[in-house]
Amino acid sequence: MLVWFLPLFLVFLMIGLPVFFGLLAAPGILLFLNGQERELSLLYRNVYNGMDSFPLMAIPFFMLAGELMNRGGITERLVEFSQAMMGHLRGGLAHVNVLSSMLFAGLSGSAVADTSALGSMLIPAMEKEGYSRRFAAAITAASSVIGPIIPPSGIMIIYAYVMGESVAALFLAGIVPGIMVGVGLMVMVKFMADKYDFPASRSKATWGERGQASLKAFFPLLTPVIILGGILGGVFTPTEAAAVAAAYAIVVGMFILGTLKTRDLPDVLMRAAMTSAVVLLLVGAAMAFKTVVSLSHAPEQLAEFILSLSENPLVLLFLINLLLFIVGMFLDAGPAIIILGPILGPIFTSLGVDPIHFAIIMSVNLTVGLATPPMGLVLFVASSVSGEKVESISKAILPFLAVEIIVIFLITFIPEISMTIPRLTGFAE
Repeated sequence: MLVWFLPLFLVFLMIGLPVFFGLLAAPGILLFLNGQERELSLLYRNVYNGMDSFPLMAIPFFMLAGELMNRGGITERLVEFSQAMMGHLRGGLAHVNVLSSMLFAGLSGSAVADTSALGSMLIPAMEKEGYSRRFAAAITAASSVIGPIIPPSGIMIIYAYVMGESVAALFLAGIVPGIMVGVGLMVMVKFMADKYDFPASRSKATWGERGQASLKAFFPLLTPVIILGGILGGVFTPTEAAAVAAAYAIVVGMFILGTLKTRDLPDVLMRAAMTSAVVLLLVGAAMAFKTVVSLSHAPEQLAEFILSLSENPLVLLFLINLLLFIVGMFLDAGPAIIILGPILGPIFTSLGVDPIHFAIIMSVNLTVGLATPPMGLVLFVASSVSGEKVESISKAILPFLAVEIIVIFLITFIPEISMTIPRLTGFAE
């Protein structure tokens, strides 16, 4: 009877029940009906146990760093830097949007923070330049999924926590895929710019102007260097790196740039706490949900079913990508990783797929799910920022989703794309 928890959970999602409550209600109801009151109490205790983890402390610190950077005007400096580098191209502001997302990804690791911070600035600017509002919202949502791919990444921290993998190895493996997504989106923007005659946002910047913009963005751009350098050099753990990033954001905003004021801190802390609470509650609920998954023996049944389809790892990777893409349409990336990671990871590791490679396949696929209709989270954020309907943004984002799907399959079938940097640095075999 317990195997019905997943269909019941999907029913709850379709009727609009928040994911957090669905993750707890579906298994809770079935455990009660099955007379397993002891496991029912274990289910709800695991909500706290799932959040009580030192590695997961990195998530609120990275959220705080992103909020501090945004409030301190650092986002504007990144946009100004991007403008100086790419604003003169046809479709310049769309290119700036993508490049800004790639740079912002190295600061916060959050697609939602990226969409809200850059969208509130770039969507009105793009509309003023003659772009349609739905296109501006679509490119903002599509490019924001780069946030959790390029390190630091909250989703990869969750995967490493659940699967016992190295956070540093996952961070390194995400660099090239993240850049590929960004470059792919720029290629699509160029194609659309030529077809629809998008405007350039400014004349070509002189080298002096580019140098000035680079100096303004120097300290913000140093953030990912400090984070990755400290982790790879063994100076601090990923969690400590997140705390260092938050402290560095305060120092840069308050004392170097002078753009962050003491009166801004209460609101910044509140926003970071609210965002972190949502993520950690979902993680806790998903860990509790995972408890019932193991009790139901669904992982073993699913593993047998998957292996019965084919013994060829390439065929199975293709099918799993389709499954993950569908899951990403309905379920947030964090809970999906916690629920499916322990089921799918061991299956593909036994078939000879490197665990870091599979982690990147899963993380990137579910991250792209944040921008896929009907329940992509960043679509709703882009809608609230732009005032455009989700349905309208969903149609405009389809060409960009096609690019991201192509990148996913390239990552899947060419392991060297994600594995080269971890191998060169000694974090993978």
